[in-house]
Amino acid sequence: MTPRRPEARGNLRTEICRDEEGFGRLAAEWTALYGRCSTATPFQSHAWLHSWWLSYGRPGALRVVLVRREDGGLVAAAPLMRTRGPLPVLTQLGGSITDFTDVLLDDDCPEAAAALAGALARTARGAVIDLREVRPGAASERVFTGWRGPRRRLPDSLCLELPAVPMEGLLERIPSGKAQRVRAKLRKLDALGIDARVVPGAEVPDALDRLLTLHRLQWQGRGVTAEHTSERFAQHLTRAVRPMVERGDAMVTEFRLAGNVVAADLTLMSPRLAGGYLYGADPALRARKVDVATMLLRHGAGETSTGGRATLSMLRGTEAYKHHWRPETVGNQRLLLAGRGTAPLLWLRAGAADARRWAARQARERPWVGRALGRLPGRARHGGGG
Repeated sequence: MTPRRPEARGNLRTEICRDEEGFGRLAAEWTALYGRCSTATPFQSHAWLHSWWLSYGRPGALRVVLVRREDGGLVAAAPLMRTRGPLPVLTQLGGSITDFTDVLLDDDCPEAAAALAGALARTARGAVIDLREVRPGAASERVFTGWRGPRRRLPDSLCLELPAVPMEGLLERIPSGKAQRVRAKLRKLDALGIDARVVPGAEVPDALDRLLTLHRLQWQGRGVTAEHTSERFAQHLTRAVRPMVERGDAMVTEFRLAGNVVAADLTLMSPRLAGGYLYGADPALRARKVDVATMLLRHGAGETSTGGRATLSMLRGTEAYKHHWRPETVGNQRLLLAGRGTAPLLWLRAGAADARRWAARQARERPWVGRALGRLPGRARHGGGG
C-alpha cells in the first residue's frame, strides 16, 4: 500500500490507500471491520469491492480512506475513487452493478464517524463527494450527520423488501385466493421433481458460468442488461463470489430437473439482510408453465430466514412481479458532501440530479415528453432486463 502520510486526530489516525495491491492486502483487517459494522451489506465486503476495482477501476483513481486506532486497528473505511468528467468528484466503488454502497464504521468506536468525516473532507479538497445508493440507516448517514460543510440529501433508487421469513409466512401477506394459486404452483414444482442444491465454494466458478449462460438464454430477444453479458462482469463475479460463499456472504443455488441444471440463483447475504442478486433460467421452464420467481423465492426465503436476518431484499427495481408479495418500498439515498469552497460544485451537481429526476418523472407520466426527450441528440438509451 502507498498511503499518504498518516494524520493524527485525537487517538485516531487516518491514511489513504491509492493502489490496488495495497487494497488487496487490506483483506483480513477489512473483513474483520466488516464483521464489526452491523449496518454493512454484502456489497461492502472486501471480496466484492476489490474484485470490482480489478474489473472496473481506473489507474490512479483509487482513494480508500482509512481510520486507525493508535495500535493500528482499523475502525473506519471509505472505498472511494475519483471519477472522470468536467467536475472533480469522489464517489464510492461498486458502480451500477452494486445495489447498496456505504462506508464501514466500527460499532465499538463511536468516534470513528467524526474521524472519517474529517479524513474525507481533507481527501476531497476541491472535489464533491457523491455517495450513491445509500440504504436508510447506513453508516454513511453518521458521516453525513457530522459533516461540517455544505451537504445535500437526494432520493436514489427504490428497493422492495420483505421480512426474512419462510414461504408460509410470505403467503400470509397476500390475499387468500392468490395464496391458494401460489400453493398450486408450488405443488406443480414438487410434482415435476425440481430439486435445489446449494453449491459449495470449490464449485462456484463453474456454477456461475452456468448461471450466466442461463441468464443470457432467459433474456434472449427480450433486451438483457448489456453489462451482465460482458466478460469483465463474469470475471468480477467469479473472483468475488467464491470467497463470499466460503465466508457465508453469498449463496449460489442450482435447480435441477432430471439431472440437468435448469435454473441458477445468486443471493448475497449479511447478518441482517439477504438479497437475490442475479438468476438465470432455461426458457423451457416457461413452456412448462413453471413459475420461476416463486421457485426462487421459496428456496431463498427458506435459506435466508435463519440466523436472525430481518430483511429479504428484492434489491433495486420495482418490477410488477415483485409487488405480488406486498413488499415494503424502501428508498435508497444519495448523499452529497463538499467543503465550503466547493459549495457551488455541490449545488450544480445536485441541480443536475434534480433535473434528471424531473425528466424521468415527466417521461413516465407523460409519454409524449419521453418520446421528445428520447429524440434529443446524445441521450443514452439503455436496454432493460436482468
